Amino acid sequence: MVRTVYPCDYCNAGYYDKAALDKHCDRENDYYTSYHEPDEEAFGCNICTLWWRDEESCLEHMGEEDHFGFECRVCYHWSRSKEARITHEHERHFYCKACDRSFQSINNLKQHLNSRIHRGQDIKCPFCPNSYTTATGMTHHLESGSCRNAPSLNRDSIYKFVRSKDPSGLISKKLIGWEGSSQNTYSCTDRAWNGRMWECYLCHRGFGTMHGLNQHLNSPAHQQNLYHCPNRSCRQDFKTLAAIINHLESEKCGAMRFEQVQRNIHGMVNGNRLIGY
Repeated sequence: MVRTVYPCDYCNAGYYDKAALDKHCDRENDYYTSYHEPDEEAFGCNICTLWWRDEESCLEHMGEEDHFGFECRVCYHWSRSKEARITHEHERHFYCKACDRSFQSINNLKQHLNSRIHRGQDIKCPFCPNSYTTATGMTHHLESGSCRNAPSLNRDSIYKFVRSKDPSGLISKKLIGWEGSSQNTYSCTDRAWNGRMWECYLCHRGFGTMHGLNQHLNSPAHQQNLYHCPNRSCRQDFKTLAAIINHLESEKCGAMRFEQVQRNIHGMVNGNRLIGY
């Protein structure tokens, strides 16, 4: 409880940092800047700047004002609630208390907090027993035709369904005359071998096997964009529903929060309502 406090001569304020005291004194009294030595016997409130000579008075104040607070596990910052402390640790220190681990950026921390380590696999496929960590994983499962109980679902059928639920074109692009893009399958020939690798003639990307190139040719990589971000200041295009959901989950453009995407995904795939964010 006892901490080094720099007291102000003109009021009841005390600061744990001399620069903060000088700033306070400059603001309150243009003609005065405090150069006091720290008071080692002061008892400072965990939340506000008040301090006392005796611990009993300090504890009484903190009890009356609910100023006991919660101390940051990284620095000496005090927060009024556990939630505020967690927010501070996330935003200022990129720190995960559960794993006792710090990250290089807030985006890296968010990816960690949204991973299987913390979220498990709570997103269930509506057709089979499979479960996924994120809405992106479950959507890719359906869109790629991997669900054994819904083999007719693929990129095209899901786009048609989404368009039927999105008449205003909030996330789906209005493609006049579109009839589908996965009706045909493609297979490369021996001419795709360039002496070193199997090369895609469209993007010139190389693959180690013919099978790998065929998978690439039959993926959405060179197909039409079907979706766009609902954020008008972003409006980025996407080829698959899984891709746009991954974009929204990342919170890069601020269109919605990660948790909101998870809540909305089941209503989308089950057809319970029109799409809206």
